[in-house]
Amino acid sequence: MKDSGSGEFEYIDVDSFFDSTKTISSDNERVDILTEKQKKLIDNVMPAIKEKDPLRAESFKDRLCDLQELANAIARFPPLLEKHELVGGTRTPTSLIDSLIHHQDAGDFTLQLPSKAMLGKSLLVAKMHTFSSFYQYTKHMPGYEEASKAFENETITCMFSLLIEDVYLNLIRDISQPIEFRRQWAMSLLLLWDYWNDHAGEDVAPVLQSVWSARRKLAPAFGTMMGTSELLLISMQMDDQWISFIKQRMGDSGVAQAMEEFLFGISYEQICELRKILKEKGIPAIGRDEVSKFLGVHVKADAGLDYRDFYTLYTVRRDNARSRLRLNLPGPHKTLEDYFIQFVTIQNKEKQNNDTFAKS
Repeated sequence: MKDSGSGEFEYIDVDSFFDSTKTISSDNERVDILTEKQKKLIDNVMPAIKEKDPLRAESFKDRLCDLQELANAIARFPPLLEKHELVGGTRTPTSLIDSLIHHQDAGDFTLQLPSKAMLGKSLLVAKMHTFSSFYQYTKHMPGYEEASKAFENETITCMFSLLIEDVYLNLIRDISQPIEFRRQWAMSLLLLWDYWNDHAGEDVAPVLQSVWSARRKLAPAFGTMMGTSELLLISMQMDDQWISFIKQRMGDSGVAQAMEEFLFGISYEQICELRKILKEKGIPAIGRDEVSKFLGVHVKADAGLDYRDFYTLYTVRRDNARSRLRLNLPGPHKTLEDYFIQFVTIQNKEKQNNDTFAKS
């Protein structure tokens, strides 16, 4: 809706969307599901959407109300960072951490996780899809290119929260890791599950996002399969933390193999097979679009431009790594993301120790 004669859209506070006739919670408490930045972003575009397409604006409003109701319902579950007397006994953050660390059965352990963790994850996915819908709609609105990009970034940030949760779970189950690190990752998980706002991930997510952005712009030639030029191109665009990771960990065969899987978008086994085929045929290099033909099966070697592509390829690499570890097969037993977050944890611990020593 436009102001009378002003030619400008009227300001609509996103909080007004939640003045709904629907019952939000029994005690009328409301939990903020949007950051101030996200609220301002939505406030900026909703008047224009309402002017252009009132039905679409109403649909967005309903979606936000639904998210709010879901968030308030989840908030009524006992916080994970507090002590509670439950039917099964007393639950504390320490007991939750112990449960995560000591439950080492093979396979999926979804049913071992707190209800609030699973419900919060569903809320995050719904929120991610909502931001993605805003992004898809606003990218066709002239003059809102910056807002559209911001919605895309918010969508990707949600996706990385899911990914970091998965990495924490992987690392917690790794008995070769120091127990203090595993407990630290478990505490980070509780923080993530209680708020889905991982402060530890703030050090990691921007780097992983930058690596992905650089990776998806590359068109590697599948020749030596070492990925040296591609790795250099990525590293040139990265910060000191990533460069330190490359310098210190690329000599580790597992890290190098995980990096190849990440760069080329195919499994360690397919990389070995393709390398063998090219050597036998005397072919120095092939393009990405030729990989499926040489391997004889369809493979998705490109990370694509969609955040869902990145997460899907991550889960494929994760599942392959878990299978190799369980069956004691050659190849990477962790993903590149696992190795990187482990590296960041070690660096932060060393920095903390150095700071403590300097003060003493």
